[in-house]
Amino acid sequence: MSREKPRRANLPPVQANIDKLEKVINEGNRYGAQQMYKSISARYVSAQRYSEALDLLHSGACLQLKHGEVTCGSELAVMFVDALVKGKIPCDEEILDRIRKIYKLFPQIPMPSNFEVDDDVQQLTEAIGEAKTRLQCCSSFLKAAIKWFAEFGDQKNGDPQLHTMLAEYIYSESPEVDMAKVSYHFVRGNNIKKFATTLVNFMSKCYPGEDDIAIARAILMQLSLGNLQDANSLMDELRRQVQSQGINFPVSDLIQFINLLLLTLEKETLALFTAIRVKYNDSIDREPVFNELLEEIAVKFYGVQRRNPFQDMFGDLL
Repeated sequence: MSREKPRRANLPPVQANIDKLEKVINEGNRYGAQQMYKSISARYVSAQRYSEALDLLHSGACLQLKHGEVTCGSELAVMFVDALVKGKIPCDEEILDRIRKIYKLFPQIPMPSNFEVDDDVQQLTEAIGEAKTRLQCCSSFLKAAIKWFAEFGDQKNGDPQLHTMLAEYIYSESPEVDMAKVSYHFVRGNNIKKFATTLVNFMSKCYPGEDDIAIARAILMQLSLGNLQDANSLMDELRRQVQSQGINFPVSDLIQFINLLLLTLEKETLALFTAIRVKYNDSIDREPVFNELLEEIAVKFYGVQRRNPFQDMFGDLL
């Protein structure tokens, strides 16, 4: 018995709904419009009229964001990506342009400063809460887009442009910047110069002893993906920007290790790689994740098999 094909619902042309809902938003009924966007787009998706569902959701996400409705706008933006997945829409430049347009409408608002009275503390608390909301909303959208690209695009890690966007937004909007998350996306991105600029900016704001760790983490993350050329380019760009701004480049045993590591990886010398790890072990141990990254680097550059902790445990027992 053959399955019955889904019937094409008798829905009006999508532009009629786009115009109607734009009017509802402009009249100030943004919550009411949100519910209509969700219900009407679901009908287009159910009827497998994905192109029209995408047009409606894209229009709604952009309009809500333009009116400062970050939560509503991001919800529709995520639904836009979900429609891409349901429709198995392949990646192309036109879709990526739509994603970039939505991203650019997410607000970037500097945190207030110079607090002296109780009212200012209240203002800061509210600003932090709003920043966290913006970050969560934009991250949800871009992570969904990255996952869609990884499934329907030509790069398993997702589109580099999307990773760069997410890295920039995490850095600009986080009340307390997590440079590990920022670097994770930058190393999967496509803009070494922006990555370096962000690191240099962080160096001017961070606590003593955090600057060399941020640099080392960025380089090790690049290397853990097998990107020796990008790691060298990032280090060169960092030195260039630091010099042009008259900032002192960090001097520490950890930076010495990174410099030696970059030189070592140019050669197929596992013994030297192991030796410098032992020599600079105390510096490496400043950040727990560094040893994990170095294990992955050994796999990528020297074909070393990762050790199984269960095998080690059973070996000790025997």
